[in-house]
Amino acid sequence: MPQLGESVVEGTVTKWLKAVGDPVEEYEALLEVNTDKVDTEVPSPASGVVLARLAPEGAIVRAGTVLAWIGALGENIPAEGASPEGGSQMDAVEIPLVPEEQIALQDEEKPGASAAYERQVARELGFISPVVRRIAAEHAVDLYQVHGSGEGGRITKKDVLAYIEGRQSSPGEGRTLRPASTTIPKTAPTTAPTMTATATPVPSPTSKVGPDEVIRLTPVRRAIAEHMVLSKHTSPHVTTVMEADLSRVVAHRQANKDAFARDGANLTFTAYFASAAIQALKAYPLVNSSWSEEGILLHRQINLGMATSLGEEGLIVPVIKQAETLSLLGLARAINDLAGRARAKKLQPDEVRGGTFTITNHGITGSLFATPVINQPQCAILGVGAIQKRAVVISDAALGDVIAIRPMAYISLTFDHRILDGAAGDNYLGKVVELLENWS
Repeated sequence: MPQLGESVVEGTVTKWLKAVGDPVEEYEALLEVNTDKVDTEVPSPASGVVLARLAPEGAIVRAGTVLAWIGALGENIPAEGASPEGGSQMDAVEIPLVPEEQIALQDEEKPGASAAYERQVARELGFISPVVRRIAAEHAVDLYQVHGSGEGGRITKKDVLAYIEGRQSSPGEGRTLRPASTTIPKTAPTTAPTMTATATPVPSPTSKVGPDEVIRLTPVRRAIAEHMVLSKHTSPHVTTVMEADLSRVVAHRQANKDAFARDGANLTFTAYFASAAIQALKAYPLVNSSWSEEGILLHRQINLGMATSLGEEGLIVPVIKQAETLSLLGLARAINDLAGRARAKKLQPDEVRGGTFTITNHGITGSLFATPVINQPQCAILGVGAIQKRAVVISDAALGDVIAIRPMAYISLTFDHRILDGAAGDNYLGKVVELLENWS
């Protein structure tokens, strides 16, 4: 498992592109891995035949973990399937639950209950080490009853032993489920066919439960859900909305889009909103900040996140680093590049990290205005609605107040009320509107 970014320590195996026995060339794509909602192809480090796949699809593995063995056909695999650091190659694997295999776990005698229990534990409780699994199986411990004290609530050996000791002093507590002893082997078989990941079948995208249907969560959808819930629990959200007359922006784009195209850039309205947002951040730097217990962290660079829809797969937020240094043409090129590679699944994990402010142009799908969720740990997110021609009252020096048709758009700012008060949020958003309405 490669290190897919400076601070990326693990990833999810989403798809194997080669089966055991398939030939593979050096640098040819071997599997797909998902990290921070980014799907990345992992190339083969050598030419040969795939002798073994050590992590099933859906497994979460740490950087440095052995994923597969490649060699000559018939070649023996080393007895210890160890990572370069010397740890077990399955140390960080989570086994996903297959929806069709949700067996009634209360029935001790029903065949397969132990395997289903293992998969359900892995899915709902996170990574459980082989040592913890063995102890739990030997002592008939229901891991759902154990409080985890490790990182992220992970259940450790100490936790399960403490639970067993406490249960012995109170024998009437806890469930009576007793799964068969099942552990993940540390040694790898010496023949390739038995090393395939067929022990955990690839789950179907959907499963039927009565008249309804369950759609299995993808890594992207699960990551989005976790991030959105975290954001709503972290920041007190406040949204302010203004509208902008985009007559000058529309005229400027119409006059310059062909010239931009000759320079290799598609001049979209998003580039104008990005430019206005950046200039307004320079005028009101507190909006380009994050909350910390030590104080408010002001970001000197403007790393602009651009929310990009991936269709039914969800959305992703690639980041334009040091966006304050770019002209309108530079922004247009960066937006084109990141959006295109995001939809083609060609982004790198570091390209979706480090954002300090985010824009979401939800008007592309016809939305007039919205209250977006803050992209943590940022202070605010700018939402841009659809551009519509509407009748508005304008003041003319010669004619006075008249009704005219203008291209209008609602623009919203959702901000963290711990950092910004209403006046500060309105001042920033008013600056964005001013820049758009007086574009030159």
